[in-house]
Amino acid sequence: MSDLSRQNDGPGCPILSEDDGERITLAYGEGGRLSRRLIRERMLTRFSNDELNSLGDAAFLTPESRQLAFSTDGYTVTPLFFPGGDIGKLAVFGTTNDLSVSGAIPRWLSLSLIIEEGLPWSVLDRVLDSIQSASAIANVTIVTGDTKVVPRGAADKLFITTSGVGEVIEPSPPGARSLQPDDVLIVSGPIGSHGAAILCAREKFDFDPLPISDCAAISQPLISLYLARFTPRAVRDATRGGVAAVLHEWADASGLTCIINESAIPVTDCVRGICELLGLDPLNFANEGTFVLATPSELVESTLEILRKHSVTNQANVIGRVKPRRDNPVLVVRGIGREVVLDEPSGSPLPRIC
Repeated sequence: MSDLSRQNDGPGCPILSEDDGERITLAYGEGGRLSRRLIRERMLTRFSNDELNSLGDAAFLTPESRQLAFSTDGYTVTPLFFPGGDIGKLAVFGTTNDLSVSGAIPRWLSLSLIIEEGLPWSVLDRVLDSIQSASAIANVTIVTGDTKVVPRGAADKLFITTSGVGEVIEPSPPGARSLQPDDVLIVSGPIGSHGAAILCAREKFDFDPLPISDCAAISQPLISLYLARFTPRAVRDATRGGVAAVLHEWADASGLTCIINESAIPVTDCVRGICELLGLDPLNFANEGTFVLATPSELVESTLEILRKHSVTNQANVIGRVKPRRDNPVLVVRGIGREVVLDEPSGSPLPRIC
């Protein structure tokens, strides 16, 4: 782990006990004996592997392929725990999903924690357990990382940064600039669930049922597509800004227009009801396990067949097409067939959703 080569455990270092208190103090971030104990007893017990156990300043990786993909992201979500997920699960899947939509098999992660002084040990343990479970699901190994403890008020409980390295499968999706007229737009599942779940958890809305975040690993269905050589033109996980942001990004990059059909877009009854009640559009809501995919029309049936074999994408559906450029970059066919302009999101309806 970065900054941990000087934190190798020494003899006679006692196990953390109830006598240490229930909350994390600044001493655990000072790089001394308590830092060594935190790393040994909280990190290595969960993420043990040869690279991590060396506690060096860098991990040495041996990829099987020649081309690697690298991604990094920070996570500051509030609350730390929400229906369907938590900041730990989000940090693992968020970064591995970025690798997956880029055409890579996620292999290795770094894990960096910024902990606010006073955070209960029980909260940290719960998050670390979640990271351990999510890493197993995503089939990635945590090989390096860092831990800092900052004074009260310098952070909001816990911030996490994960960086990921993946092995690229050739051919990988060429990206939005390769879009062609009549390419088909597919969404991998119901949209808006993550944004709705965070909104309800934060504001303590008492909907019945409560929305559940779609926070999930999407690597397996995408890897299946790549290995079957049904490579999409472009894939993007619809996180902040939702599906609307992805379509505007693609329209801008390609110089074309994306037209989607509102009736074809999967939305759960719960999310739809919340959006109608609050005057929000699920197309603008964040997702954390749902992606948008563009593919040539001749690959649509094969693509849907593969996606629907996986539980995380078994509700994948065609939502529209790419067309030659019109006056507006993104249009939605609503109601009885009227085309309506879909504005680009100017800001998230809810900050700090990831």
